[in-house]
Amino acid sequence: MEFTCKDFKVGKCEGEKLVHGETMPLVLQPPGPWTDVESLLVSIERNKEWFEDMIVKNSAVLIRGFDVSNAVEFNDIVEAFGWEDIRYVGPAPRTHIHKRVWTANEGPLSEFIYYHHEMVLIKEFPKKVILFCEVAPPEGGETPFVPSFRVTERMMEEFPEFVEELDKKGLRYTFTALSKDDTSSMRGRGWEDAFGTSDRAEAEKRAKALGMDVEWLPNNGGVKTILGPRNLTRVFEGRKGRRMWFNTLVGMHGKELSSATMADGTEIPANIVRRCEEIIEDESIQFKWQKGDVLFLDNYALLHGRRPSLPPRKVLVATCK
Repeated sequence: MEFTCKDFKVGKCEGEKLVHGETMPLVLQPPGPWTDVESLLVSIERNKEWFEDMIVKNSAVLIRGFDVSNAVEFNDIVEAFGWEDIRYVGPAPRTHIHKRVWTANEGPLSEFIYYHHEMVLIKEFPKKVILFCEVAPPEGGETPFVPSFRVTERMMEEFPEFVEELDKKGLRYTFTALSKDDTSSMRGRGWEDAFGTSDRAEAEKRAKALGMDVEWLPNNGGVKTILGPRNLTRVFEGRKGRRMWFNTLVGMHGKELSSATMADGTEIPANIVRRCEEIIEDESIQFKWQKGDVLFLDNYALLHGRRPSLPPRKVLVATCK
C-alpha cells in the first residue's frame, strides 16, 4: 500500500526502523504551514479508513508537528476517529484526566516498565493504544516498542520445540495486589481501584467476568489473581498471518508479585526466559518524545514499554477497541 494522502506528508524520526519493508513508526507531519489542531481534525475526518489502514500496515504511526498542547485537544483527536473506548484494567496506577484521557503508568520514572501488549491477560483488550506527549522528558523516558511477530520468529529459530509445547499448553499467570493503590510501584494499583469496588463479592464477580480467579490473602487485605490458560502466540486478521508473541512471559516470570508457568504447572526454564528477554530488547524500536507528539500503536502487533526518565515527563493515554 503506497502513501497517497495529500493531508499528510511523511517525515522521519531518529530511531525509526524498516521491518520487513514497513517503516516503524510511520511519521506523519503537516503538508504545509497549517499546523493547528483544527486542521489535523479536518484531515482525520477525511481520512479515517486510510489512517486505520496505516496503523495496521506500519504498526506504529507518529503524528508530529500539529501543536497538540493538552488533554482536551488530545481527546478531540481520539474522538475524531469514532473508535469505541475500552476501560483500562491492570496493575498500573493511573489517573483520569479528561473524558477518554488518562495518565500513563504513574510508577516511579526511575523504573523501566517492561514490554507488554496492553491488557494482554484479560479477555478483552484494546486494538489501539494512543499516547500523547504533553511534557517531553529532558533525558530518557522513551516509549520503546517491539514488532511482536519478530520475537516469535526468533524464538522459533532457537527454541522451536519449547515454543510449540508452550503454545499448546498455554500459560498460567499469578499476580498479587494490595487493597489500596501504591504509587511508589509501577505495578502498585490496588484491587479496589482495578475492579472499581471495595466489596469482595463484587470484586470476585468482576474478576470472573475478566477471566480471573482470585485468592484472598490473610492479614494485609490483598488478593492473588490467577489467570490461565492464556495464549503464548496469537494470529490476528489482516496482519499477514503473523504469529504475535502475545504474552507477558518475561515481564511476570519469577518476579516478587507475579509468576508465569505452563498452564499445567510446569516451570519454564530461566535460560529460555533470559534469551527471550535479550531478543525482545534486540528487536526494540524507540524515538525521542517531542512535546505535542501523538503516537498510535497497534496493540495486536506491538509490545511497548517505558525507559527510565529524568523528570518532568507527562505522557497521557487513551485505549480504543
